[in-house]
Amino acid sequence: DVQALLGAALFGQGVQVTQFHMFYGFLCIISVAILYGYRNNDAIAPYRYLLYGFGSLFIMGLALRAIVVGT
Repeated sequence: DVQALLGAALFGQGVQVTQFHMFYGFLCIISVAILYGYRNNDAIAPYRYLLYGFGSLFIMGLALRAIVVGT
């Protein structure tokens, strides 16, 4: 994820961010990894798009929350 790498680079240079902003960012990365892990699971094949839809809404909510607490 490009944003995570850029954020880590900026943080390494001393840019100040809130702890919750970083927490929500890490949670977004973990959520994407979990959704990616279910891509070949045959047990949820009929519900794959439902999982991706709600998972994407969850990630969007985390991203919006990270933006709000980061400013």
